[in-house]
Amino acid sequence: MTLINDQAVINWNDFATKALNGEKLTMEEGLAVLRASDRELLPILHAAYRVRHHYYGNKVKLNMILNVKSGFCPEDCGYCSQSIVSDAPIEKYTMLNKEAIVEGAKEAVNRKAGTYCIVASGRGPTERELGEVYDAVKEIKDQYQLKICTCLGILKDGQADKLKEAGVDRYNHNLNTSADHFNKITTTHTYDDRVNTVEEVKVAGISPCSGCIVGMGETHEQLVELAYSLRELDADSIPVNFLNSIKGTPLENLKELTPRYCLKVLALFRFICPEKEIRVSGGREINLGHLQALSLYAANSLFVGDYLTTEGQQVSTDHQMIADLGFEIEEVCV
Repeated sequence: MTLINDQAVINWNDFATKALNGEKLTMEEGLAVLRASDRELLPILHAAYRVRHHYYGNKVKLNMILNVKSGFCPEDCGYCSQSIVSDAPIEKYTMLNKEAIVEGAKEAVNRKAGTYCIVASGRGPTERELGEVYDAVKEIKDQYQLKICTCLGILKDGQADKLKEAGVDRYNHNLNTSADHFNKITTTHTYDDRVNTVEEVKVAGISPCSGCIVGMGETHEQLVELAYSLRELDADSIPVNFLNSIKGTPLENLKELTPRYCLKVLALFRFICPEKEIRVSGGREINLGHLQALSLYAANSLFVGDYLTTEGQQVSTDHQMIADLGFEIEEVCV
């Protein structure tokens, strides 16, 4: 940083250079990204794109979610429409059968998604539920060259090994927020429970996916700390969700995000976790609005279609957005 007329002037390209050299931004630098004036937004995104392009060019990875078990969750996560403390009017159902899960893989291919995400509500899978996923994944792997990500909650001993045996490539378990903000969002399990599950899947040889939900009342300092934690956790894929404050959840009245701030957050994660897959995820349609396309100058991945209990935008709209940018969908081999 330099001073001109007593005002700090930041060369954002210096941040890109640090990231490409493997150096971590300082707390002061991370806060500078989040607190920058909106007139600095395009220079920040230009610097973030320099890092993104170095690792991923103009390729965009597409992911599709299937909610294979909805509701009936005993956990009290304040953001979630499926939690025990939610009154949101959502569809509830127990674990889908193998055939329905396999059918979802076909739809993922139709949407040009390279990763198929099998997600279930609950604290963690029962052995019966794990068996249903196990059988489905084995069949999917026989039919498609999809990357399979599962998100089934906190795993018991041996369950990660079972998923690896089935052919699961990646396991998602988000940290969601910083360690010192966690108990304001969730009390029925701990931040360390989540870290431990990510570490267990790494030991089993499964690629770790872990990210966050931005806009849950965290401070700027806590968000930078969370980015540091995900860097230290060495998550290969980092989904960055933006709070969709669903009516009937404890956080229904929390609406503190702007599209410009969301873009600065994505740039922050690109600078701190430069070589990782940064995925612009749930809540992007609501929180980024007409600026969604700009998110891909920092992020290199996104979900297509609907989320767990909320709607996404049309798949064809996402495909066109990518084409309009001059970017390319990463090809799916089938």
